[in-house]
Amino acid sequence: MNLNCGQNLNEKNDTKYLNHNDSVKYVGMQQCRSCHADIYNTFIETGMGKSFDLATKQKSSADFSKHHVVYDKFKNLYYHPFWKNNNMFIMEYRMNGKDTVYKRIEKVDYVIGSGQHTNSHLMNINGYLYQMPLTWYAQEKKWDLPPGFENGNNSRFSRTIEFECMSCHNGFPSVTDFTANKFTSIPNGIDCERCHGPGEVHLKEKLAGHLVDTAHEIDYTIVNPKKLPWERQIDVCQRCHLQGNAILKEGKTFKDFKPGMVLSDFWEVYMPKYKGQNDEFIMASHAQRLQLSKCFTESNKQNKTAGKNFETLNLTCITCHNPHVSVKKTGTQIFNNSCIKCHSNTNQTLCSETEKNRMVKNNDCSNCHMPRSGTIDIPHVTVHDHWIKKPAKAVKQNEIDKVKEFAGLYCINNKETTELSKVKALINYVEKFNGQKEALEQAKTYFKTNDNQQNWLDAQVQLHYLQNDYDAIIAKASFINIDEQKSAWMCYRVGQAFQAKNEFVRAELFFQKAVSLSSQSIDFIDKLAQAKIMLNKLDEAILLLNNNLLQNEKQEGSLVNLGFAFLKQNNLPLAKTNYNKALALNPDNEQALLNLAAVYNLENNKPEALKLLKRILVNNPNNEQVKGLVGQLGE
Repeated sequence: MNLNCGQNLNEKNDTKYLNHNDSVKYVGMQQCRSCHADIYNTFIETGMGKSFDLATKQKSSADFSKHHVVYDKFKNLYYHPFWKNNNMFIMEYRMNGKDTVYKRIEKVDYVIGSGQHTNSHLMNINGYLYQMPLTWYAQEKKWDLPPGFENGNNSRFSRTIEFECMSCHNGFPSVTDFTANKFTSIPNGIDCERCHGPGEVHLKEKLAGHLVDTAHEIDYTIVNPKKLPWERQIDVCQRCHLQGNAILKEGKTFKDFKPGMVLSDFWEVYMPKYKGQNDEFIMASHAQRLQLSKCFTESNKQNKTAGKNFETLNLTCITCHNPHVSVKKTGTQIFNNSCIKCHSNTNQTLCSETEKNRMVKNNDCSNCHMPRSGTIDIPHVTVHDHWIKKPAKAVKQNEIDKVKEFAGLYCINNKETTELSKVKALINYVEKFNGQKEALEQAKTYFKTNDNQQNWLDAQVQLHYLQNDYDAIIAKASFINIDEQKSAWMCYRVGQAFQAKNEFVRAELFFQKAVSLSSQSIDFIDKLAQAKIMLNKLDEAILLLNNNLLQNEKQEGSLVNLGFAFLKQNNLPLAKTNYNKALALNPDNEQALLNLAAVYNLENNKPEALKLLKRILVNNPNNEQVKGLVGQLGE
């Protein structure tokens, strides 16, 4: 059956691509390779092709030639990467003088990153993915803590890797329903269909012999980004190269967008703006920075739509980058030719710089006009700033910081955002990106006119939760119809508010709803079990926690709660066992230390109880409760 997939280039294009239909399946890169072997062979050498894979010696670009050790002074923990046979491991340990007083070793399952800039490392526990606390920085050839783990923020082995992260650093994985970070299948690297869309229809048509003369027609069974209008070309690239504060549209997910669609129909991306000097950028901001360039704005102002054979002067990402070829193998002259293509048509001299100074930069346009710079989110890495402009005098970082004052957020990919989208972005900026707290005050201003509307309740509860304003959350609870509620996170936050106020019956109700909406969320189940423990529903709590640990045995929260349930049953041996398991995973778990001290005290072993309490005071010397307990025990 011929689907009439071709259309003349000069005809008006109102036809949707056939692979935009939700029923069209992804076929995998090896199917593409069978017809496009030459493209496949160059693409797998690109940063995208090498973006993600199993942790093997071939995949890793890191140096293991000596005993590398990274020390986190804030957590007083050391990290050492090593290979044992063909498996990679990361060892976390603590020293007291020359004695090792704590050690945890975890196997690395995946390496994320091409190795051009970084290799980071993930572990897989029964499908649950977590980032590990060690990254290889290729440009400086050094090991260090990963981005976001520095300055006391080391989350060790507990940072969840969710679909949003994986969907840019890899081909599309499959995630278990009702959970954030449990995966059922994980591809090994970004593949062809991330930029061309799902290939099932295209494959069937070509195998059936239905060919399209793509020199004169568009093949609508598959998306060729080069033949999209420039706005949609940019959307394909900025799907991943426009990282920031992404706010999903109602009912949309990060897997819904397909090449050729309008990105802002699915989510909007916000970035902070500052008063005063602001010339900093994040790693994956290529699309944002490019769109600040005069080259970009002027070329796309003049050429609103693609013309015959798509040979226009529109500047898009693929003007300079062939996504099928590594930048390492793209010669300087190819990039220069992209500049010359436009600038040689002017009456001005191609370059006003002296030949001597041009030679210092190897006569490379990008060296001057897109200088390398560090980014504000990834340490030890430099990238080309894609804001193409005349070289400016460098401003010292301390001068930037003096005048940098948070002014708000702006949406990069949509000028017509809603108030609710702006509110969500401001709240997200604080919760996910540790942004300035002033953002919450800005968000509050919108609630004056939208107070208590059902579609605003989730944002209101989230804002109050970040401010620890549990009374305000409880006041909002009367507007929540729990039977109709579809937001697991809102139910979780309301449950937390009731639990903080010792209203455990209502806490249990909201936690139960959160679990029903996200049935494999370990954290939600932990909280439900906590509420049941406080209500003395100990057998129910123990069952929930044991099921959690069957899913993921390395959940210290579940172990601590299980220990508490057994403690309330006066089963001291099992309580002690679970607390010790939690401390084997995290020697600084304050609740485990405190509760285990209580167990030793009940056993009349005051010296061991004191030891544990003093361990808490090492990390938290201002804990008045623990100070009082130490005093009661005789010191």
